[in-house]
Amino acid sequence: MSTHDVYLVPGFLGFVNLGRITYFGHVRRVLDERLTALGLSARIHIVRTPPTASLPTRAARLAETIDKTAHRGAALHLVGHSSGGLDVRLLTAPGALLPTAVDVERLAARVRTVVTISTPHHGTPLASFFATLRGQQLLQILSLNTIYVLHFGHLPISALLWMGGMVLRYGNLVVNSELLDELFSRLLEDFSVGRRRAVRALLRDVVRDQALMLQLTPEAMEVFNASVLTRNSAHYGAVVTQAARPSFRATFAAGLDPAAHVTHAVYSALHQLIAAAPGREAPEPTPAQNQALKGAYGSIPSADASDGIVPTLSQTWGHVIHGAFADHLDALGHFQDPAHDPPHVDWLMSGSGFDRARFEALMDDVARFVAGPASPLRRRQSAPPKRTARRPAEAR
Repeated sequence: MSTHDVYLVPGFLGFVNLGRITYFGHVRRVLDERLTALGLSARIHIVRTPPTASLPTRAARLAETIDKTAHRGAALHLVGHSSGGLDVRLLTAPGALLPTAVDVERLAARVRTVVTISTPHHGTPLASFFATLRGQQLLQILSLNTIYVLHFGHLPISALLWMGGMVLRYGNLVVNSELLDELFSRLLEDFSVGRRRAVRALLRDVVRDQALMLQLTPEAMEVFNASVLTRNSAHYGAVVTQAARPSFRATFAAGLDPAAHVTHAVYSALHQLIAAAPGREAPEPTPAQNQALKGAYGSIPSADASDGIVPTLSQTWGHVIHGAFADHLDALGHFQDPAHDPPHVDWLMSGSGFDRARFEALMDDVARFVAGPASPLRRRQSAPPKRTARRPAEAR
């Protein structure tokens, strides 16, 4: 039986670098089950890339990881979430020159499939915003809150109050550095001393190293796509995500949970930033991509549709193998299902209705693509929540 090595590549601020915080925990478990069921003997590796470094630096780290860990002669499969999808595209580009002593071409020639999940192939307006001082302040606190929730399963009341006030005055957000430090200290004191240092180092990188953020703007991605070509021997598939538009219905569905109300307000602010941002639209999808998008959503998503981080149409690349009604973190299994073992924890309440069944359907299609890219795909898209089906305008 032939051997296969599958590499999971995190996106910007990949929390795989923070010990027990499980960026790819749910993905790894379900994907391993699905590949085994399909008869594929595969080892799944989680790559530790520099979380805020430039795309070439991250792709070089990916190459070095593969060089050290892959079976000799094994077929390689790369799965990248968010900007991690750009790392794998750069690694497999013919003639790619990366800052590493590893023979990149030798490794790239062994890659059989490339799967990108919620990847900004044509950029995201949020990258331009997060490169500003105000955006850096917001990004730091969102990052810390995400780390906290994934570690402890909830946010403390102090953080919820701060975030609620932040959203209310969002139009004129100027965060006092002393208040920001106070909130950081409140959240960080619950971590161990060693974890505290790691989190602080990651958050310092958010401000100090803007290389990756600047490369994810729509303008920069035009240059990337013009120079980074696909490899003929590899099959490229994309999972695209579209979250529900912010609505009173979603706010009402949050019930009495204050965390859900606050995080939905944050999600709404991010979604509106994308929808209101001027700039270049993604190129028109191919006929095959349009057909897949219509099959997933009932119609082709509009230019302002997004998963709260990346415009939906920006995520199309190669074969659209799955379209999900999900936000940017749902696609990794970070949705609310505390009763499952292990529990699913959601910190960004988008009201998209994504659940375990839809997550497994997504992973099914990824596994099928990895296991047999040359055979016809039995695409099984995640069904939209019933309320979306009754309101087709929301799915555009």
